[in-house]
Amino acid sequence: MGKRSVKENKNAYQESRERCGLSREAAGEVLGFVSADRIEKIESSKSVAHPDEVLEMERGYRDPLLSNYYCTHECPIGMKYEPEASLKDLPQLTVELLSSLHAIEQEKQRLIDISVDGRVNENERADFDRIAEKLAGLEQTIRCMRLWIEHALYTGKMDEAK
Repeated sequence: MGKRSVKENKNAYQESRERCGLSREAAGEVLGFVSADRIEKIESSKSVAHPDEVLEMERGYRDPLLSNYYCTHECPIGMKYEPEASLKDLPQLTVELLSSLHAIEQEKQRLIDISVDGRVNENERADFDRIAEKLAGLEQTIRCMRLWIEHALYTGKMDEAK
C-alpha cells in the first residue's frame, strides 16, 4: 500500500483517485495506459492532463465530474463555452428542470414573435436577453442531470440499460 498524501492543495484528479481508495500505483494498473509516474505529474501539476487521460481517469475512478472539471478549468475552449456543473440530488434536479421548462414555456410566444423576422431589434433586445438567460439555466440543469445519470450508473444507483 502506498503512502497517504498529506498535501493540503490537492487537485481534482488526486481527490478523485483518493475517494476510490487507490494508490497511484494501483490507479496506474486500473487506468492501463496512464502510469503511476504520469499520475503523479498530473496530480502535482508538473504536467497538464491530456483529454484521453482525463476520460480514462473518469472511467477508472468512476467519476463523471472529472471531465467537467477538465473542460471548465484546463481546456481553453471548454473554459469559454462549458459552464461548471455540480452533482446534485435527483429530486432537486427534477424540480429545477421542471421549473426551467415552465419558465421557457411562458416565454415561448415572445420568442416566436422576436424570431419571426430573423433579427433581434433594439425593442426586442431586453426580452431576448431574458429568454436567453432562462435557456442558459435550462442548459445548466440538463448538464447537471447528465452528470447525475453518469454518476448513478457508476455507483449503481441506476441499472445500466442492457
